[in-house]
Amino acid sequence: MSINKIHEVIETCLKKCPCLVDVRYSESMKEHTTFKVGGPADCWVCPKGEVFAAFCSELIKAAKIENIPVFVLGGGANIVVSDKGIRGIVLDMGQWSSEGACFLDQDDCGIAFKSGTGIDQAVEIAASAGLSGLEFLAGMPGTIGGAVWMNARCYDREISDFLTWVEIIDCDYEIKRITIDKSLKETEFGYKISPFQKMEALILNAAFNLEKGNRENIKIEIDKNRQDRVNKGHYLFPCAGSAFKNNRKFGKPTGALVDELGMKGLKRGNARIAPFHGNIIINTGSAKAADIRALTDEVAARVKTATGFILEPEILFVGDWQEESLTL
Repeated sequence: MSINKIHEVIETCLKKCPCLVDVRYSESMKEHTTFKVGGPADCWVCPKGEVFAAFCSELIKAAKIENIPVFVLGGGANIVVSDKGIRGIVLDMGQWSSEGACFLDQDDCGIAFKSGTGIDQAVEIAASAGLSGLEFLAGMPGTIGGAVWMNARCYDREISDFLTWVEIIDCDYEIKRITIDKSLKETEFGYKISPFQKMEALILNAAFNLEKGNRENIKIEIDKNRQDRVNKGHYLFPCAGSAFKNNRKFGKPTGALVDELGMKGLKRGNARIAPFHGNIIINTGSAKAADIRALTDEVAARVKTATGFILEPEILFVGDWQEESLTL
């Protein structure tokens, strides 16, 4: 991948659409993921300001013409970047965030957030407005865009329960609003599945229909969910939360399967199955991405051998892994 070509693309986009943008070459992805692992991105780009969407559209279009891959980065909370890094451009959405929120209709309790808004920040904004529904996300790392893409789920609730529309930059580089109606929820959303996973689309904004609630009761629920994450050890070490999806057909959570097979504390390099939770892989200090992947492979292989169950990773392995793949 030619760094000069990437530089030319960015400069051309800036001429067409002047924008405040932070551009860094060979940027370590350790600084941009909750796992604190990963090699350098060829180019990390973080735009901000009123013309954010227009610049992103120009950048994605120009990059595609030049066959330069673009990886969209949210909060880096659900990914493991290869030790070799990421080729092409990493488009960081972090500055496309809401200081407050766009209240769409107070009677219907509609509220919208920019996709780079931190999940926990969005929870607080909704709570301060006396709107209830997003409390299940309290304490979750990442961004609203990532949560929509993944259809984030916890405590038997998921993002799509409240989602009303999503604005994207589509494959024609146009801003398009997708209405999330009952039919779409029933056919295109599922357990940590959304239609955006199959699209060439950049999520810009998302709207939710919440309920009016008592601010004190909302705050109690938020604090309870945050404390539950603390109690489960989510913040003790760099990690990405659950390593594998839960499958109800297995009859028990993935963490219980791992525990029963005696794998809590299992290590590969400086990556370890958390001694306090069987479905969390932690970076105990200076783990490599390869350590995390090897450990993920081993857990999946052992569970398959012992039970016949095929675990599906929840964490995404992104970047330059070349021919490496998960062994199930």
